[in-house]
Amino acid sequence: MTALKEKFNKEIKQQIKDELKLKNISQVPKLEKIVLNVGCGEASKNAKLLDSIKEELAIITGQAPVITRAKKAISNFKLREGSPIGCMVTLRKQKMYDFLERFVNIALPRSRDFNGIPKKSFDGKGNYTLGIKEQLIFPEIHYENVVLVHGMNISFITTATSDVEGRLLLEKLGLPFRK
Repeated sequence: MTALKEKFNKEIKQQIKDELKLKNISQVPKLEKIVLNVGCGEASKNAKLLDSIKEELAIITGQAPVITRAKKAISNFKLREGSPIGCMVTLRKQKMYDFLERFVNIALPRSRDFNGIPKKSFDGKGNYTLGIKEQLIFPEIHYENVVLVHGMNISFITTATSDVEGRLLLEKLGLPFRK
């Protein structure tokens, strides 16, 4: 068990229960999954880009990514139905906590001009999505091996029922929100 998961089970759960004035410890919101998504429109033209993105996501997460495909054709973008347009990884349980710990403690502080993550990206149901401009903030990625600098979306899916509960949970887990 990772240190973060242990800390969540022993300390953070009780703190959240007290702050939200919940009656039962089972009502405390928890992190369900983390989804990393990379979209690359150029991938339909150049297959090597998609392969490099897939490798980088596998290195970052420790799990094989799934190739996402276009759901319908859009002629203005020269996109056909079923053509590859990106990759995604869904992390759960142990790998989720490992990734969150590395992301908060190592990757986020390496990003340029970092002064916290915005509080506005909640969806109304306690889930949070964060956009990252470049994958180079992860120390596992070596700059000389990068084919294309790209961004990614990281979604933190919680069991919280409101943004207040979700924000409290993510703050307790260590995500540094702007003051």
